[in-house]
Amino acid sequence: MVTPEARPRWIALEGPIGVGKTALARRIAERLEARLILEPTDNPFLEAYYRDRQGSAFPTQVWFLLARHRQLRDVRQVELFRPWVVSDYLFEKDRLFASLALEDEEFATYEQLWRLLRPQVPGPDVVVYLQARVPTLRARIAERGRDIERRISEEYLAEVVRAFDDFFFRWNGPPLLVVDTNEIDPVHEDTDLDDLLERILGMDRRGGIEYYTPVPSRG
Repeated sequence: MVTPEARPRWIALEGPIGVGKTALARRIAERLEARLILEPTDNPFLEAYYRDRQGSAFPTQVWFLLARHRQLRDVRQVELFRPWVVSDYLFEKDRLFASLALEDEEFATYEQLWRLLRPQVPGPDVVVYLQARVPTLRARIAERGRDIERRISEEYLAEVVRAFDDFFFRWNGPPLLVVDTNEIDPVHEDTDLDDLLERILGMDRRGGIEYYTPVPSRG
């Protein structure tokens, strides 16, 4: 039994492009009346990056690194009426994407900046890793119809999925809940959301990895 004092206060969602992090973070934050922190999306280099990864990767990644650092460095400040925090990304995500996108020399430069900034950013109490297969991700990306994402190839999505799986396979941070989202829809189905939120809030902050592969509620 997890006591109220041991319940997570900062819940961070993570996963590949199109898995539904932002929409789910919004729903969870609404349920908990939590402070919501959404990943910055106004990166002026992003469209050029999807068009030509090699030519635009470094400025894209540095912009994201600095923007994410600004957002998260003060997240632990106490809010009297909103003790919960829900974010739709981890700060470590930035380095993961940098390792995929940057050439060796670029990554070495990026790494120096990352090591300066990382100690200034606190971490969440619980991380929720949302998993989905590439066909599921492609369908969800197509459904939300963002022009900037139309250039994302299946090969790149597969590369991102592999990187996230490897990253969380080696996880040694706060408690981690690995969620298979292929057959559930907690964004639109209240029963799915209720079950998932119960699992998240039931996690003890002392550590460990749990796996959640629920049966879909839709018949």
